[in-house]
Amino acid sequence: MTHEPLDESRPGTTPAARADDVTTASSPAARGYDAPTTSAARPGAPDASSAPTESSPAGLPDAATPDAVAPARHGIDDPALTGSIETVDTTKHTLGENVMGVVTGVFLASFGLFLLKASGAVSGGTAGLALLTSYATGWTFGVLFVLVNVPFFALAVWKKGWPFTLRTVLTVVMLSAFSYLHPLMFDIDGINPVYGTLAGNLLVGVGLLILFRHGASLGGINILALVLQERAGLRAGYVQMGFDVLIVLTSLTVVSPWIVLLSALGAVVLNLVLAMNHKAGRYVGHT
Repeated sequence: MTHEPLDESRPGTTPAARADDVTTASSPAARGYDAPTTSAARPGAPDASSAPTESSPAGLPDAATPDAVAPARHGIDDPALTGSIETVDTTKHTLGENVMGVVTGVFLASFGLFLLKASGAVSGGTAGLALLTSYATGWTFGVLFVLVNVPFFALAVWKKGWPFTLRTVLTVVMLSAFSYLHPLMFDIDGINPVYGTLAGNLLVGVGLLILFRHGASLGGINILALVLQERAGLRAGYVQMGFDVLIVLTSLTVVSPWIVLLSALGAVVLNLVLAMNHKAGRYVGHT
């Protein structure tokens, strides 16, 4: 076997040249891509982690985008944009919400009492006492409702404070005014007493629930029931139900037993609305 003599005049024929070719062919650059370089491989090269990036203008952190810092750059002082979640109380009722809530609650309660009076039925609370007294004396419900509530205003000032008391006085006066307005708007003739009693108590219950949620009441037994719920942990609906049953039973001296029984059933409907919906911690809105 013969060996071809090496021609050192021709490149790549020497052993050293062939070794260089192998090294070159096996390098990453020869295979079509650039090898990653590190600071260790490139002495004196700056650390990439310390170099500023285009996404971090004016030395801001990478996570801070222009949109995120826009309020600060443009001088916007809006708590909804610049304040933290702790600085914005989203559960507090605004003045407009309180006004609308009180007006709505009083209207529903007064219309429910209008249906009760048209049905010849009675109800519980100071409204029931006023209805009962109006049947016995012939006085108007509006005047009697204000008079019956006067002694309970002192309890409201003592236990609930002036803001609650003033709102309650306002609702009592408003309900008295609505009691004169409803008969002027339309007449109710021949209303079914079962329908009128149940529907009336349901409306009164919903109206009271709205008033409670906005820091008001219709006075009287409502105040006592709320105080007992806050101080003794008793459900306001159940407390009022007990007083209402006593008031309805007292009406046996004025109306027929059938109306008394129907009124008692209506009082249960009214107070179930409160007992099932006005629970501590169920509603987070506050005044």
